[in-house]
Amino acid sequence: MGNADATAAAGQSDLLKIEQKGAVLTVGLNRPAKRNALNDGIILAIQDCFSNLPEGIGAVVIHGVGDHFSSGLDLSELTEHDATEGLRHSQMWHRVFDRIQYSRVPVIAALKGAVIGGGLELACAAHIRVAEPSAYFALPEGQRGIFVGGGGSVRLPRLIGVARMVDMMLTGRVYSATEGSSYGFSQYLTDEAGALPKALELAERVAANAPLTNFAVLQALPMIAEANPQTGLLMESLMATVAQSDKEAKRRIRAFLDHKTAKVKPT
Repeated sequence: MGNADATAAAGQSDLLKIEQKGAVLTVGLNRPAKRNALNDGIILAIQDCFSNLPEGIGAVVIHGVGDHFSSGLDLSELTEHDATEGLRHSQMWHRVFDRIQYSRVPVIAALKGAVIGGGLELACAAHIRVAEPSAYFALPEGQRGIFVGGGGSVRLPRLIGVARMVDMMLTGRVYSATEGSSYGFSQYLTDEAGALPKALELAERVAANAPLTNFAVLQALPMIAEANPQTGLLMESLMATVAQSDKEAKRRIRAFLDHKTAKVKPT
């Protein structure tokens, strides 16, 4: 690697704070002075991270270093793009966020402070979102004279509905963490400073699942949900057959039948 390449790689890695805790990898967006605004460097660092997940990792937690998850696209970069560059830039974000959505392991986003624009689009690519009371959700693209470009128009309406997204983009409406939990922005709402601990707790739990079941949930379930009913039912039957034929499934079922694992109870 040449000196310039080494410097660029080091700069990219500085933009993420990556730590491994057992089977869980934590990925911290590390531009706190910029409220973790997403520039090309941090997007490419995310791509590199998810393209090279270490063996033994069963789940990933994405969070923001400092007081915010992410304030979205670094607009200082956008001013340099013409139409062609803008198209390529958006498609780069699509590729990177697809790496998250179609990761081989579950991805959990711990949300606090600003979850705005591209930051919200990033959060939408995760499979589970955990918010604390400081989190707030907004899409200021309408006021900035731009449009979402990181997959938000595809992912966010599936969570909150088209009408609510239209309202956000036209009026600049901001949703609180409490509202966000009710409307589908997040699946969990914690106490103050509780998002990351809760995300880590959930990540440890899902990392302990059978890998093939996690694969089916991440890869097959979204396709089944989008398919016509008869195709979806056939896909479900095929996936169920593959999953229950796995050695790990047989081991876990035997452990349950032998009363070595606990029954499901309300919490």
